[in-house]
Amino acid sequence: MKLLHVAAEVFPLVKTGGLADVTGALPPALARAGADVRLLLPGLPPILDALEESRVVLSLGPLFGAGRITLRLGHLPGSAVPAYVIDAPYLYRRGGGPYQDDRGNEWPDNLQRFALLGWAGAHLAAGELDEGWMPDVLHAHDWHAGLACAYARVHPGTAALTVFTVHNLAYQGLFPMTEFDRLGLPVRTRDSSGLEFHGQLSFMKGGLKFAERITTVSPTYAGEIATPEFGFGLDGVIRSRQAVVSGILNGVDPQVWDPARDSALAARYAADRLDGKAACKQALQSEVALAAQPEVPLLCVVSRLTAQKGIDLVLAALPALVQRGVQLLVVGTGDPGLESAVRDAARRHPGRVAARLVYDEALAHRAIAGADAILVPSRFEPCGLTQMYGLRYGTLPLVRRVGGLADTVVDGSDAAVREGRATGFVFDAASPLALERAVERLVALYRQPRAWQAVMRTAMAQDFSWDHAARDYLALYAQALANRVG
Repeated sequence: MKLLHVAAEVFPLVKTGGLADVTGALPPALARAGADVRLLLPGLPPILDALEESRVVLSLGPLFGAGRITLRLGHLPGSAVPAYVIDAPYLYRRGGGPYQDDRGNEWPDNLQRFALLGWAGAHLAAGELDEGWMPDVLHAHDWHAGLACAYARVHPGTAALTVFTVHNLAYQGLFPMTEFDRLGLPVRTRDSSGLEFHGQLSFMKGGLKFAERITTVSPTYAGEIATPEFGFGLDGVIRSRQAVVSGILNGVDPQVWDPARDSALAARYAADRLDGKAACKQALQSEVALAAQPEVPLLCVVSRLTAQKGIDLVLAALPALVQRGVQLLVVGTGDPGLESAVRDAARRHPGRVAARLVYDEALAHRAIAGADAILVPSRFEPCGLTQMYGLRYGTLPLVRRVGGLADTVVDGSDAAVREGRATGFVFDAASPLALERAVERLVALYRQPRAWQAVMRTAMAQDFSWDHAARDYLALYAQALANRVG
């Protein structure tokens, strides 16, 4: 089976969230399972500069405002999966982030930048850009690639099955309706049965309306996005397509996240030899200037600092948590107001609260290895990966019962602990009090070292590998293709 995955990010070159982790790990897992997989990516500087053994497949232009466009095919460092990269300097070769400039302002030409990504995906799938390779499945990821499904639907030469994955419905790729003519799509696609969303164009809606199959990154999230609470105005569209919506849980790359082999750690450890974790905790407390107290539970947050992630709940509960005797380390960047509040909390509680307001992959590894528990109190969470990293590292997740968090963490109730099923702590209400009470239960279990270590070992035994996800995706592709023929 030939598969083309279209996305705007790929780990470790361009990453703003879990999307990059998926596109960095799922295609290789599909290739290990026997599929012929290729990626299509925009020529952002970190991606284009890293492309190895590349050759020009085709030169195009002008398109979407770019006068010169070259489609290159090569390999990304350390990956055996071939990658097409769209080299369009006018649209992609610039500083800042993939979607925003250095000041956090959206690039004004994002519509053209990601319309080109979708257009190229559809035309590759039609066999028009590379005569030597044509996929059976065109798999588009999140709003940035959503128009690939729309272009494929209206292109008579695209025979590939189209699959669209929603990684986070909150980000929808909205643009003024006056920009529609730049897309080169038929007028029939602009109304409410197509891209129109409350008077704007929505790339996310393009994926939802025109893909043949829709997936999300966890089973629970697949149900949640069909509700007004989690649907961000698109729940009606999703309910109308419920028969083709399914959830496949994201995985964790065991090569990247493995405490027995992680070179970023002060000491390595495994479920049958946990001494190294204590050394990691001691080293982390020293690194971030927390009090050297092995007997105190050290909690960490490794996250974008946004309201979605429940960071405000952590801040509101913090006085009570400090009173309980816990330590807290916050690692991440995000909303300036939340960053300021986290900084202020660290100043007010020296030795108890620490803040490292940076994106630092190695520090994230050290934080998760050195902490006793990881907090993920999200208001909504399509899948979540940090709780799975915590499980891998014996760092018990404390999570809210939403999305992929509900699918991956078993609450440490008395019965679950006795039966050997518990892997963390789960709470329901999006309130500081509910978070405080979950931390109380965590502290109570931490004071029982034998029971805590038993839960740690159960957590570390969980298998959320990408190979499982790859098998599920291949089954979905095969079933959808068979139904088409039938």
